[in-house]
Amino acid sequence: MRHSIGTPALSVLAPLAVATLAACAEAPPRAAVVPASRAPDVSAPAPSAVAGPAPPAAPDVSAPAPSPVAGPAPSPVAAQAAGGVAPTSPPPPPRTLHLASATGAPDDPEVAAGDDAFERGELGEAEKHYQAAHVAAPADVAPEVGLVRVRIARVDVPLDYASAKDNRPIAAAASDLGRLVKRAPSFGPAYVELGRCRLLLGDAPAAVQALTEGTRLLPNEPEAHSQLGVAFLATGHAADAVRELARAAELDPSSPARLGNLGTALLMVGRTQEAITQYEKRVRLDDGDARAHSDLGTALLGTTDLERALSELRRAVALDPGRASFHSNLGYALQQSGHADEAIAEYHTALRLDPKAASAWINLGTALARTPRTRGEARAAFQRAGQLSPSDPRVKANLDELDALEKKAP
Repeated sequence: MRHSIGTPALSVLAPLAVATLAACAEAPPRAAVVPASRAPDVSAPAPSAVAGPAPPAAPDVSAPAPSPVAGPAPSPVAAQAAGGVAPTSPPPPPRTLHLASATGAPDDPEVAAGDDAFERGELGEAEKHYQAAHVAAPADVAPEVGLVRVRIARVDVPLDYASAKDNRPIAAAASDLGRLVKRAPSFGPAYVELGRCRLLLGDAPAAVQALTEGTRLLPNEPEAHSQLGVAFLATGHAADAVRELARAAELDPSSPARLGNLGTALLMVGRTQEAITQYEKRVRLDDGDARAHSDLGTALLGTTDLERALSELRRAVALDPGRASFHSNLGYALQQSGHADEAIAEYHTALRLDPKAASAWINLGTALARTPRTRGEARAAFQRAGQLSPSDPRVKANLDELDALEKKAP
């Protein structure tokens, strides 16, 4: 039987000015971004119940976005700094992608005030300052970019890849940003915001184009590299994504989200131990983040350290017991360690939280199929997964294996 586990997620537009995919712009705390696959809890094909466990397959991406208002969690050493211990890593850069030029332009004070208000999540105040800046310097595109990202931050869409595919306000914002980059082709922040919008709209190739120019103009801006990495993942260029996400993490080493993104990209290209190293750094920076522990635990399932994987996955569930994918992942680890009854209980919990989680239905079916008396329930679980995800090849493969097991039964 082929199990499936929710795999580590990628905080697609990680910090800097916004959390992951702050709708084209840094926005108040919301969801996260995900290239390519929809679900917040992606699953990967897993081993046969008959043949025994195998490491999890490379993940698709998804993950909760960090809050653009609160800022990244401090590292333990930074937290100790107040007591006289000097931090060993540089302080994180401002989270908002600043639009002010700092060249003494007449609108700079108002643009800077708008940036600061936006970073605090005070959208009305940010809009007021950007509007005043536009009046002071109507030819400058910076205030207009600020007004566009305020508009987008107000749109109520999940901050996931392609979540705004048919959203007219987001499409209008992308159109406006496209016009602004033509007016000011050397203004890097406009390209970054345009790339974010195109990710929301599901146009990854166009996002790559905009963000490539954004990183050329802003070579030391971590958010530009982070967004480009996400866009590369969405277009299937994982090696390029690793390069960009590594650069983002290098520029912003105190950001848990950037470390997590890099870990997920490394896992996708099969560099499991390096991915674990990045996830471990992320956990040290933000031990209270359930997703950080879940991602680390999921990566550890690709090693021989099953006990540690279980510990991390249990920690994730303890921190956020309401997330279905965490229970499903823990169930998978329990099943691999021989605790079938506990695994089944976790799968049931996952399905109570999210009855449409096809991967949890598949996992439940593989656990139930081990025992002849529950194979009818296993078949029902696989069939339910097939209803929810008709194109998932794991459903047919598991049903075929179940047929074979039943034929062998006396």
